[in-house]
Amino acid sequence: MSGVTFGVLGPLVAGGEGGPIDLKGPRHRAVLARLLVAGGRVVPVSRLIDDLWTVPPGNALGAVQTFVGALRKALEPDRPPRTPARLLVTAAPGYAIRTDPANVDAWRFEAAVRAAAGAPSAAAFERLDEALGWWRGPAYAEFADEGWARGEALRLDGLRLLAVERRAEAALATGRAALAVPDLEGHVKEHPRREDGWRLLALALYRTGRQADALAALRQARDYLDAELGLDPTEGLRRLESDILRQSPGLLAGAPAAAEAPAAPAPAERVFVGRAAELAELERSAGAAVAAGRPVLALVSGDAGAGKTALTETLAERLEARGWTTRRGIGGETYGEGAEEGADPAEARFRRHRAVAARLAGRTLLVLDDLHWAGEETLALMTALAADPAAGPVLIVGTYRSTEVPAVLTEALGRAARAEPVRIYLTGLAEREVAALAGAMSDTQVTPEEARRIHRRSGGNPFFVRELTRLLDAGGALDEVPAGVRDVVRRRLGRLPERARTVLRQAAVVGDDVDLDVLIPLAGDEDTVLDAAEEALLGGFLAEPDADRLRFAHALVREVLYDEVPRARRARWHARIAEILEDAHPGRIEPIAHHLVQAGSRATAARAARYARAAAERAERRVAPHEAARWWRAAADAEDDARLRLEATMGLVRALAVTGDLDGARRLRADATAAAERLGDPLLTARVIGSFDVPANWTTTDDPALSAGIAAAAERTLAALPAGHDAERARLLATVALELRADAGPRGGEAAAEAEEIARGLADPALLAFALNARYLQSFRRAGLAPERARIGAELAGLAAAHGLATFEVLGHLILVQAHAALADLTAADEHAATADRLAERYELPLVGVFTAWYAALRQAVSGRTAEAEDAYRRAAARLAGSGMPGVEDGMLPLALLSLRLQDGTPPADLAGLDFGPYEAWARPLILAAQGRDGEARAAAAAVPESPRDLLFEARTCLHLRSATDPATRRRLRDELRPAAGELAGAGSGMVTFGPVAGHLDEAGHPDEDAPA
Repeated sequence: MSGVTFGVLGPLVAGGEGGPIDLKGPRHRAVLARLLVAGGRVVPVSRLIDDLWTVPPGNALGAVQTFVGALRKALEPDRPPRTPARLLVTAAPGYAIRTDPANVDAWRFEAAVRAAAGAPSAAAFERLDEALGWWRGPAYAEFADEGWARGEALRLDGLRLLAVERRAEAALATGRAALAVPDLEGHVKEHPRREDGWRLLALALYRTGRQADALAALRQARDYLDAELGLDPTEGLRRLESDILRQSPGLLAGAPAAAEAPAAPAPAERVFVGRAAELAELERSAGAAVAAGRPVLALVSGDAGAGKTALTETLAERLEARGWTTRRGIGGETYGEGAEEGADPAEARFRRHRAVAARLAGRTLLVLDDLHWAGEETLALMTALAADPAAGPVLIVGTYRSTEVPAVLTEALGRAARAEPVRIYLTGLAEREVAALAGAMSDTQVTPEEARRIHRRSGGNPFFVRELTRLLDAGGALDEVPAGVRDVVRRRLGRLPERARTVLRQAAVVGDDVDLDVLIPLAGDEDTVLDAAEEALLGGFLAEPDADRLRFAHALVREVLYDEVPRARRARWHARIAEILEDAHPGRIEPIAHHLVQAGSRATAARAARYARAAAERAERRVAPHEAARWWRAAADAEDDARLRLEATMGLVRALAVTGDLDGARRLRADATAAAERLGDPLLTARVIGSFDVPANWTTTDDPALSAGIAAAAERTLAALPAGHDAERARLLATVALELRADAGPRGGEAAAEAEEIARGLADPALLAFALNARYLQSFRRAGLAPERARIGAELAGLAAAHGLATFEVLGHLILVQAHAALADLTAADEHAATADRLAERYELPLVGVFTAWYAALRQAVSGRTAEAEDAYRRAAARLAGSGMPGVEDGMLPLALLSLRLQDGTPPADLAGLDFGPYEAWARPLILAAQGRDGEARAAAAAVPESPRDLLFEARTCLHLRSATDPATRRRLRDELRPAAGELAGAGSGMVTFGPVAGHLDEAGHPDEDAPA
């Protein structure tokens, strides 16, 4: 290790050659900890702001920059001025820690645990013992309540527990069993769910000559698992207990330890949501028992994990609040009190039942859990009490798994039918209830999308919901199967015959919904499939929506089965399913494509590419860009033909751009264009370049070098394109116009006009929409053209709506927002912003909300609510940060703040330290003047260049007019602004405004006032 070191295995500390480093205040420490949690990855500024504050203050961005600056000085005090930081670095769109992994104790600890896994036992013990000594307390201790730290802290704690167990394993392997016992005793006391801890403790006790204590430890583990989780010990613990009882020689020191047992699922927290109707029905049953003065029987059934116990516990709490007493019996418990030795069995049973009834004095809730495990005595007691009026007001609630009904329970349920029991079946929770349960369980906020995915994957089963939420909290992905869920599902599947499990595995490869006319040909025998389906239905693994289909009850069940199938077999089953679908259902493009892609073989590659391409095109027509991206990527990966692969890549580029991955789209587009030109086919190159018809509404390009390169490639291709390809020519011309949007020359406008003319002649709606987009971006040759842009926007929105071109329809409405804002028709602009938001939500277009959020802030500013507008601008800027649109983002927030200062007459001196980016030259004179630096302000005003002709032309020109002192310059600026006298300066951007242009003209005075004396 060298340089600055960081410690997070306890309270956050940092140290250097001079000793401990002062990390300043709590916010500074939180920034550093947040970056260390990221493990060297970049943390966007917007994420830092969200993590540091529940409600970010108005100066949140500046505050983060201040914290970072102070931390850099503390961490690198000797760094020369104006040299880049080496430790806490700026990396778009935020900050990151760049240091050797050995300099962070958590990273070093993780490396030590990995290294110990492959080391000899003696070395592993020493390494793990040293590494565990680095812990000074809980990981990220002072940030334990912060959502951004919890997942990493939990992960590190899990790694620490693993290290404790591996150190014990190494101690046993090197003859240090006695040394391991005290640590393991504390370990299992604090973490009784970890079965491997119990295994190691029992083994260590046995090797120190404490055989009875070893068996007692295993019994304690068995009791805990049964009482808390309703689980049996794993095979590893059962085998160890058997080996100890027979004193197996394999348990002696030097013999290999038993295989590591999988961790048991965590016990469920006492969180109860939903089940309102079921709870109300049980409470009504309690009332009925009181009214009748006799027992009422209620039977609650459902899958494992459906929440039967939670329901009865909540019922007990409610009834106890009303004076009821609760008695709880577990399935399998024997009620033997009151029996006399040698008595007639029937008489003895009667006496036992009367003795139990006598103890249930007054209003009593008797809960009999897990009747599927109950013996005959418990079941007889239930039915006898239900039929005994002398027992008084007793509510008997029996719970059982509907998928595990043995013969003895079936018989008992038949006898109980005479008592007309209330029957309640617990289905899955609704989506809103899953969201509530996950939110209550999670240490961080569960988003609506995450809640939807948890609901879809869990089927609403509360146990599955809890396990998925824990997985999410620990930093796992929701497409994983939690270990606890996997163990439970495998245990249940183990009860099925092997032939049924095979059919279920084949069904899992078919998908969540399984057509029998696909599964039967795949399995090869109809009777085998139908028999297996019947067993799976009874076991609760499948549902039967109709006579021709099966459906997995839970997505997680299907995934466990799917993962059990070896990859080679899985690939062949996928290929066979695709063949069956092609023969029986050739129009089901997406399922066929899915199975061919999953087959992943050379034999199916060409068909996979063809079907994936067809699926992508269908997704584009439905305006499902995320789905289109998935299929285009699959088509590009499977395609061998270089030309077709390029076309698929450009489809992917379009989809990525629409879904918000602009950086990825730009990189792929540049690569595809270069690859197309290398092939030397102008028509192919034209199609590749022209296929990027993604709507654009901002006049500054995000990557000027890329835009220049694309425009040059398009011009070369135009020159080489054979005659007779008018559509391709129009797309190339529109591309030139789009990419030259920031160019002051005439070529962009000429190309847009020609593209529009060709498109109208061809009567191609999609091509015309593309050309109108190009014309719009070339409609900034002078001030005052908002009415022209409004006409373009109206035509584009109408054309796109009529022909299903959703992304261009959204563009049309965004253009109308900008144009009507410029014309001060805010009512119309509001309507178009609302329409754009509705379309964006319907078609999952995330970037639209970035622009409408800025418009909402502008709206506040125009209404004179500058404080609210500033807060709205800062929130909009956080949303814009990291969106992949640097051409929009750069300098926009400082410019918006300047507009607010000027609007309410506040000197903008407080903005002096902000980065105005491309607007610096126009803002600088005003800020210098506000600081009283008049000479520098006049010099800066004299150096202001001519404004680019773009969305903010009027805004820049008004700022220039405010600071200009040269009479000729002022006359020129007034002349340029006069056509826009009826507009709001800058509002044509839809993001900021400097007020009415007429006001700036009036404030500047009459042109004659600037004439020479």
